[in-house]
Amino acid sequence: MGNWWPHHDPAGRLPARLEDFLDAGPRPVLVGFGSMAGGDGERLSEIAVRALRRAGLRGILQTGSAGLAAEGDDVLTVGDVPHALLFPRLAAVVHHAGAGTSAAALRAGVPAVTVPVTADQPFWAGRLAALGAAAGPLPFRSLTAGRLADALGRVVRQRTYTQAAAGAARRMAAEDGAGRVLEAVERLAEG
Repeated sequence: MGNWWPHHDPAGRLPARLEDFLDAGPRPVLVGFGSMAGGDGERLSEIAVRALRRAGLRGILQTGSAGLAAEGDDVLTVGDVPHALLFPRLAAVVHHAGAGTSAAALRAGVPAVTVPVTADQPFWAGRLAALGAAAGPLPFRSLTAGRLADALGRVVRQRTYTQAAAGAARRMAAEDGAGRVLEAVERLAEG
């Protein structure tokens, strides 16, 4: 069937501060938990920064409901930005394994480290790992800087993860989810 993707202005650009950060060094890793983990921002920010530095990676923390925040030469904090513009420029994405973020990372051909929090997230985290596009899920409750750094080191440095994500991106590019739904609706309207 395929996914439905949000519309983005073809002339859309990332904020200048984010563009400058992306241009200033190697591809960074995005760490974000979307609408999950409210109230855990300080703890998660500390874990993320320690893990990124331990793995020798630059990072972008996406504030989200958790309130992630940190600044430095190797870390930048951002709010909401279009996944379609940012994800293809990353080395990896650390996320909660929600269906939308999981699909966006695959669409961009970017490997992931998943930290499922609740609901369907363990399922999607398992699917990404089964595809080879993500390390095994790191349970939210037992997340540590050491575990996150180890997983990041694997997905960024072992080409198999990027290759699996790129393969999924090629398959997804051939899908037309919205078009398929439109066809089904038209058939129902005729029927």
